[in-house]
Amino acid sequence: MKAAVWYGQKDLRVEEVEVSPLKENEVQVRVAWAGICGSDLHEYEEGPVFMPSQQKDELTGQQTPLTMGHEFAGIVEQVGSQVKGIKPGDRVSVNPTLTHGNKHEDVDIYDGFSFIGLHGNGGFTSFANVPEENIYILPEPLSLQDGALVEPMAVAVQAVKESNIQFGDTVAVFGTGPIGLVTIVAAKAAGASRIIALDLSETRLQKAKEMGATDIINSGEVNPVEAIKELEKDGVDISFEVAGVEPTFKQSIEATKARGTMVIVSIFAGSIDWNPMQLTGGGVKITSTIAYSPSSFQQTVDLMGTGQLKPQEMITDKIQLDDIVEKGFEALSNDKSQAKILVELSGEL
Repeated sequence: MKAAVWYGQKDLRVEEVEVSPLKENEVQVRVAWAGICGSDLHEYEEGPVFMPSQQKDELTGQQTPLTMGHEFAGIVEQVGSQVKGIKPGDRVSVNPTLTHGNKHEDVDIYDGFSFIGLHGNGGFTSFANVPEENIYILPEPLSLQDGALVEPMAVAVQAVKESNIQFGDTVAVFGTGPIGLVTIVAAKAAGASRIIALDLSETRLQKAKEMGATDIINSGEVNPVEAIKELEKDGVDISFEVAGVEPTFKQSIEATKARGTMVIVSIFAGSIDWNPMQLTGGGVKITSTIAYSPSSFQQTVDLMGTGQLKPQEMITDKIQLDDIVEKGFEALSNDKSQAKILVELSGEL
């Protein structure tokens, strides 16, 4: 079967791979659709970030080259001998997060984690083997394309939960890539009264408006902090840093009111130069999130199933696996009108 395999920076190859033997606790998923994530793009442009290139990953036991793809959904093809709750034919989404499982789910991921598709073989292929506990049944209203959006939507759900948002709070989202867009969706569902979206791309800002932003600011045309404070004199209650660069990190803090909260959602590929006195002098609290708990993932499935979370509008293109480099990764690198690109595998709905 074909797979998109990561060998190194700017070295992603579509090639033939063998289907791995199914372990007794695993479920084999016939992949229907898979999304290209910002984390995937980081690996392509700047990696290795997460990819285990020097030694085998502790949780997966695998090492590069690896099949990428951690946002995927499909139909169960077969199950291992010890699998009880899943059966062939089930429509499923995959939670790609692997942990040691030794602590409460709220802190378990901070005890060490790996991702299917980053630390081990993932979903940019025809068949993917996944531990049973990482499989989530999709409710009937959701298509398999929707199922490929659960993972990024869950990142935003967790980020909004970490912010302790309350009804009526004002919010700023710095960066309107895919995760920024779903953060807007989640903040709106959680009761934010004003959602200010900031980006350098006018096309992305218009997409943010379509997905729930009440105000948009082009950070390349005006001072973003001053523009926010023209709307909210004392700053916003909560800011979400979803760009992963030094300027937006500092701006997110500066745009947040005293005793407000800044949430780091993005992945930083490298270190930044920052003086913590910005916090001390401004009274802003910082928190951060990486991925989501199993409960947040299930809540995301449920909320998408009832229509309370609708991330579908962020899809900007659908491509074939053979075109994943040029029409997928290179397009996301060079065309800022692109947000979420889905890769068609079996194409089932």
